[in-house]
Amino acid sequence: MSDDSHEHQSFETRAIHAGNTADPRTGAVVPPIYQVSTYKQDGVGGLRGGYEYSRSANPTRTALEENLAALEGGRRGLAFASGLAAEDCLLRTLLSPGDHVVIPNDAYGGTFRLFAKVVSRWGVEWSVADTSDAASVRAALTPKTKVIWVETPSNPLLGITDIAMVADIARSAGAKLVVDNTFASPYLQQPLALGADVVVHSLTKYMGGHSDVVGGALVTADAALGEELAYHQNAMGAVAGPFDSWIVLRGIKTLAVRMDRHAENAAKIVEVLQRHPKVSKVLYPGLPEHPGHEVAAKQMRNFGGMVSFQVVGGEEEAVAVCARTKIFTLAESLGGVESLIEHPGRMTHASVAGSALEVPADLIRVSVGIENADDLIADLTQALG
Repeated sequence: MSDDSHEHQSFETRAIHAGNTADPRTGAVVPPIYQVSTYKQDGVGGLRGGYEYSRSANPTRTALEENLAALEGGRRGLAFASGLAAEDCLLRTLLSPGDHVVIPNDAYGGTFRLFAKVVSRWGVEWSVADTSDAASVRAALTPKTKVIWVETPSNPLLGITDIAMVADIARSAGAKLVVDNTFASPYLQQPLALGADVVVHSLTKYMGGHSDVVGGALVTADAALGEELAYHQNAMGAVAGPFDSWIVLRGIKTLAVRMDRHAENAAKIVEVLQRHPKVSKVLYPGLPEHPGHEVAAKQMRNFGGMVSFQVVGGEEEAVAVCARTKIFTLAESLGGVESLIEHPGRMTHASVAGSALEVPADLIRVSVGIENADDLIADLTQALG
């Protein structure tokens, strides 16, 4: 549950203090890692603090879940073993065979795979829409639509969706709006305040922030839906472990200052990429010519640390550029303090090849870290040649 005592505090203060109650026994200012599977009961059914078995609840995970709810302004936060585990629990809670989902035309490859190869096998139908366009979203709706799924900014094309606009469409259709807030983090964007019903996170990315943990989260605007999801979280069992929960909590404490630097460095890199003769197109919502710039400026605090760009020379040159960087590490994932580079078509988005969600072959995606911006610019410049 969210902690109302933090409701009126600034984001930076909530990130450090929400859920992080000093240990009542020792006064330790950091919640302990409760590396425990079961709990002594004071008589049959006599639970201390509601804890009986760590799949159902664990004090370290509780601290993280309270923190997540506070950061997103939600009623309930739930932590999972991965982002896809969180998505799986959400879909199995909200959907039944015969239901329909609208997904974005530039969804994360793993999300697309979950819909196309897993959820569809038990009778859930899905269709693709340009979620930045209201007419496209409405055209994709059917009488059986129960969920509209949005990523903003999207992965890897940095598409922007007006969350409040799609929330109105979802309400009119009697559907839930789910927003994947991984790229923005709750520091840059608050989907629940804009009308979303559920926020999804890969905690692996900006929330953990150090490329050392895998995790996922759901945060709900409605307490009753939160309880329903918590039931399924326990019944399905893909929960975040206590050590992973503790690592994510530790990362979140510096989320605000990290996101400021990520965005600052990204803006400097974008400026250089725009002028480079080997770069044919830069995708970044901070650019005035970006199709979603005005919406992003309205609903985001800043434009984030993710940048995608296309290169002259096609797919082979894009792959070669990825191989020539020295500071940018060739790796999947994103959101860590170190800068990463990848070729989505062959790496993170290989699963959408040949589909309506296929990404350009000459596309490179970079996760801009918090190193010195001049060093990062020099590295990309030499890699481009």
